[in-house]
Amino acid sequence: MSDTQTKVKMTTSLGTIVIELDNAKAPVSAANFADYVKSGFYDGTIFHRVIPGFMAQGGGFDTSFNQKTTKAPIKNEADNGLKNDRGTLAMARTNDPNSATAQFFINYKDNGFLNHTSPTPSGWGYAVFGKVVEGMEVVDEMAKQPTGNRGMHQDVPKTDIIIEKAEIVE
Repeated sequence: MSDTQTKVKMTTSLGTIVIELDNAKAPVSAANFADYVKSGFYDGTIFHRVIPGFMAQGGGFDTSFNQKTTKAPIKNEADNGLKNDRGTLAMARTNDPNSATAQFFINYKDNGFLNHTSPTPSGWGYAVFGKVVEGMEVVDEMAKQPTGNRGMHQDVPKTDIIIEKAEIVE
């Protein structure tokens, strides 16, 4: 993949978001996200965890709350110098630093505690790979939606916020 920046148009049930991927600083994460976009993986998935003042997480569950099957995990690129600032996208993961697959989150504020500080389990941080360049008001609107519990999950929007379509636009 080239070093040019790729843009992804994400049409949600609340409006459209345009995301610019940072292919230069996060080549593995950006290519991984773009591959999921190209395959249609995100179409019909939901933002399943929205915490105002923190982040909105999506890309892993369909509207029936079934977790989608993903490709193998990718290398954590959180040491790329990009920060978890407002409007940036980062890869979600488990406690294993190298466990990110398809789920991502959008930061509502500068979340410095999510940045890489050391190559240790507690210091790895979360790999930023892009940023919202249009439609941050749509992301902010997500934070205004009532949330509750769904199964063992918390902070789930009571009305599904659906990613209707994600596509590469340039």
